[in-house]
Amino acid sequence: MLDDIWVDDSVFALRPDFAVLVMTAHGLRNGPTDDRSRQWLAAASESEIQTAKIDAWKDAYRAFGAKPQRTRPSVDALTRRMPLPEINRAVDAYNSISVKHALPIGGEDLDHYQGPARLVRAAGDEASEEALGQPEPGEVIWRDDAGVTCRRWNWRQVARTRLTETTTNAIFLLERLEPMTLEELKEAGEELAELLSELSPQVRISSRLLLDGK
Repeated sequence: MLDDIWVDDSVFALRPDFAVLVMTAHGLRNGPTDDRSRQWLAAASESEIQTAKIDAWKDAYRAFGAKPQRTRPSVDALTRRMPLPEINRAVDAYNSISVKHALPIGGEDLDHYQGPARLVRAAGDEASEEALGQPEPGEVIWRDDAGVTCRRWNWRQVARTRLTETTTNAIFLLERLEPMTLEELKEAGEELAELLSELSPQVRISSRLLLDGK
């Protein structure tokens, strides 16, 4: 699965500093928010907002024609929702890491994917859920063989691949732009892996870093 995921060269041409740490978690035991994941959210809600990292994503949105004041990058939207919302344990885990590091993170159910995930510039005719709307030509989207899985890089995910309380196999996309360093990206991935392992001691986690030229 990890070896099949790719980022199109046109995305790197837009932002050569882009990198994504892809993590898969097999054998996850998810469930409703509990005291442990509630504590993660509370701690993250006390984090200082790192505006430089968020501003980098706003600039990336403008580069492909999106208006970040109308459709905000995920981490920008999340930091405006303090205290952080309770969703489920796995989502609480990655949302807490996202806010702590000002790092957009997407989490999705691998069993609902059709073919590999890939990050591309949209043609504009991709299949998309009605609630998500149709991507515009040139828009950066995550997609699989069935169509769009996330619009505007990390703005909004489809319901089809959403992480639910019954999810057992998941994929997490940790997306970096400068000024975040690759070392901090790696640290964020390790922290997320630790939280997922707390939830599910038997979980099997694998990761792969995708960046320009590699």
